[in-house]
Amino acid sequence: MAAVLVTAVELAEELIGDRPPVVLDVRWSLAGSDPEGYRAGHVPGSLFVDLDADLAAPVGNGSGGRHPLPDPAALQATWRRVGIRATDGVVVYDADNASAAARAWWLLRWSGLTDVRVLDGGMAAWRAAGLWVKAGSGTPLVPGTVRVRPGGMPTVDADGAAALAAGGALVDARAAARFRGEVEPVDPVAGHIPGAVNVPFTSLVTEDGRFRSADEIGAAFAAVRLRPGTTAAASCGSGVTACHLVLAGAVAGIDLALYPGSWSQWCALGRPVEVG
Repeated sequence: MAAVLVTAVELAEELIGDRPPVVLDVRWSLAGSDPEGYRAGHVPGSLFVDLDADLAAPVGNGSGGRHPLPDPAALQATWRRVGIRATDGVVVYDADNASAAARAWWLLRWSGLTDVRVLDGGMAAWRAAGLWVKAGSGTPLVPGTVRVRPGGMPTVDADGAAALAAGGALVDARAAARFRGEVEPVDPVAGHIPGAVNVPFTSLVTEDGRFRSADEIGAAFAAVRLRPGTTAAASCGSGVTACHLVLAGAVAGIDLALYPGSWSQWCALGRPVEVG
């Protein structure tokens, strides 16, 4: 299996090598994207990508969820704007735990690129390693020429998610209290897709935002009866942190499809709700 993670020291060495990867900063939280954080200090040579504007389509009437997949032509324009060519390797990172970087990783893979990795521990790990941090804005070194060929990663729609959930094979990345329906800070309905199981994405990383070992991640999935070879998919609130589960699965050798619309689309469609 191709590597999906890279350490800060490894990335620093690659950036001074003969074929440095394109590096993208995708800092974001539920409060929104963080271009100010990027300008205050980033991995040298990295370029900022706005998750809300660049890595999602307009919400429209809400039937596609809060972060619909972007139109392939618009996504191609984004990748070309940051200088990606078909032969380039790409590394993405966010502030720390890959909750946002995983969305960029997934979309790059969905676009047809295969050499895509996530900086394990994000910007926090880069700083902790004592590596040089650059302030200000950035520009791509060369024009991008990559062509988006959507479909490089599997997805399911609401019906497919329902079918998998009925067999306990839809795993929800949200915090346990949100999954159980005890709180819901974002979407209009609390709860989860009937039959879904819960593996909070935060349980798959350490306190410093680095991914746990493949064995530990595999054990977390096995606890909800998901193992290598199981047909399963990941969901969350809007299709962002579900990508983190897909990435974690790749670390552990477990393939997961993505339900892009996730809970926000499920609610908008008026589908049945389960709590507890």
